[in-house]
Amino acid sequence: MKTLTPEILLRAYTAGIFPMSEGRDDPDLFWVDPENRGIIPLESFHVPGKLRRRVRNNSFKVRCDTAFALVMERCAEAAQNRESTWINQTIIDLYTTLHTMGRAHSVECWKEDDLAGGLYGIALNGVFFGESMFSRAADASKVALVHLAARLRQGGFTLLDIQFVTEHLKQFGAIEVPRHDYHMLLSEALEVNAQFPAQLAAPVESLWK
Repeated sequence: MKTLTPEILLRAYTAGIFPMSEGRDDPDLFWVDPENRGIIPLESFHVPGKLRRRVRNNSFKVRCDTAFALVMERCAEAAQNRESTWINQTIIDLYTTLHTMGRAHSVECWKEDDLAGGLYGIALNGVFFGESMFSRAADASKVALVHLAARLRQGGFTLLDIQFVTEHLKQFGAIEVPRHDYHMLLSEALEVNAQFPAQLAAPVESLWK
């Protein structure tokens, strides 16, 4: 792969493809265009009952874009259920640059001064391309995802791309769509003028009312 710039990366996302690496210490990247793409329809985003109570209890202080690089580093760490991740240093550098350009965002769950969980992704017109999430405390990444969905709804986004469906994400309404259907949804969403809001104008509970 030739030198990948943030601008090339954004063009790739508009074409429906994204980069990954074989592992944290592998310097190379490869392009991915799944036959079936994972999305979470924002209009039917589901918040499980137990998680609703966690969100209402304000277990975490939720912030956006205050520790983007740290969120990426935490997402790239080995975890109990995975020995390695697809996030290498090249990806960290590229997405951190996109963050400084206002194209990449993080949603963070804090316990006092400790970053307990979070997620990051790219916002492009009416699409949010969710990249990765992590938790160091129970439900931290789930709370971050709920807050992300609320912000996307508020900001006018129409497509939340999660790349691949997992059992973890099915509880929020994640589904798979064929590549052709995804590209149609992507094309429509790229025509939408949406803005990622750092602050919520209404309580996050409005998402599931």
